[in-house]
Amino acid sequence: MPPNILYYAIPGFVILLSLEAWFSYREGRHLYETKDTFSSLALGLGNVATGLITKALIFGLFTLLYRWRLFTLDGSRWWHWVLAFFADDFSYYWFHRASHHINWFWASHVVHHSSRRYNLAAALRQTWTGNLTGAFLFWCWMPIVGFHPIIVLMMQSISLIYQFWIHTETINRLPAPLEFVLNTPSHHRVHHGIDLPYLDRNHGGVLIIWDRIFGTFTPEQGRPEYGLTRDIGTFNPFIVALKTWGELIKKAVHSGSLKNALLYFIKPPGWSHDGSTRTTQQLIEEHNRQHPEQPITHSRTL
Repeated sequence: MPPNILYYAIPGFVILLSLEAWFSYREGRHLYETKDTFSSLALGLGNVATGLITKALIFGLFTLLYRWRLFTLDGSRWWHWVLAFFADDFSYYWFHRASHHINWFWASHVVHHSSRRYNLAAALRQTWTGNLTGAFLFWCWMPIVGFHPIIVLMMQSISLIYQFWIHTETINRLPAPLEFVLNTPSHHRVHHGIDLPYLDRNHGGVLIIWDRIFGTFTPEQGRPEYGLTRDIGTFNPFIVALKTWGELIKKAVHSGSLKNALLYFIKPPGWSHDGSTRTTQQLIEEHNRQHPEQPITHSRTL
């Protein structure tokens, strides 16, 4: 298995988040909170530790799929790398979007959204279970069509390295052409917002164009409130990493039927068989009924 270039970026991550914490403290903004920061760092370390095993297994799977490839792409050609970049970013968009609409994937991804702070430390707050529960499935098509597994894993790492710096409130907005194409701090702040118009929006990795094309883009209009609609209520990294899985399994077990149990894993977060909790779509529909003068609408225009 090739070395994960993401590991080499970790010292830079630590330096940059330390600088952000120092500048925010000096300016009286207090973007960091000690327990929250250490929880994020612990979750990041746990992700690295679990990744040592899971990434090796995924590389093995991709290598097997590559043997059955439909084409052999020449990695020495510049266009191959351009195609690989767009293929990875497209795959990430659909993985990320699915992670907000299917409970099975949300139970892992929820970890990344569990901080009520939005800072560079929160970027390191990563899942321990994502690779084990199938996140890699969204990239399986790439080795099949001819992208070498090393290139696939490298593009995944480049995407995650890029996404580190957009977890900040210290940068307002970039020039308009960059804001149109790239995922930026402004766009990603929306993604982490729990304000109703911001829920389940802006799923892009490096590029925001997929959200614009597929109708999930929402611009930032005021500072979001961050975290989860129902706060996870702890800084303990083990509980943060596993609590939602435990809750999901408990709901399925007590759902009253096998059908309901299965639906808990494939329906969106907030779905319940008895209507006791609501999904994002249900919350928006309820808001629009109660406030027809201020409806929440999402356009699909570029």
